Amino acid sequence: MSAYQTIRARLAVRSFKPDPVPDGVVDKILRAGRWAPSSRNSQPWHMIVVRDRRTLAELASLTPSGGFIADAPLAIAVAMDGARRAEFDAGRLIENMVLAAWDEGVGTCMVGAFDGAKVKALLGIPESMELVTVMPYGYPTEEAATKTKLRKPLAQIAHLERFGRSWEG
Repeated sequence: MSAYQTIRARLAVRSFKPDPVPDGVVDKILRAGRWAPSSRNSQPWHMIVVRDRRTLAELASLTPSGGFIADAPLAIAVAMDGARRAEFDAGRLIENMVLAAWDEGVGTCMVGAFDGAKVKALLGIPESMELVTVMPYGYPTEEAATKTKLRKPLAQIAHLERFGRSWEG
């Protein structure tokens, strides 16, 4: 599938089959993150792969909106080390990982609200690092894989030269 097709097809997945994600696929996801661009090529990220069922359940209990982490066969936590604008570099890393995963038939969903101190303690992340997310990964259930991806018309969100003048491309 082309990069454009992957971008168009990708869905946020919150319901996973119990099937494990093979090491080769996890490695591809991590390597896709590794190749993301970063400010001044600082590469300030760390990715913690979690497969232990008890740890996944504990992570799920530490977020008000990501209980589905407990049902995923794995999660990857992203922590940033000394990034001046962590959200930019983390965003590029995460999107690379999401797209590489989807290309392999694996879905995920961004989870952003955590008890950060407890997650850091659970995963051994140094206090000085910024926890960005813990994202569950797995093969989507049939229901999750067939959701409709609704998007606003381009004319409502793209502007030509000045705000309010619709792009008609």
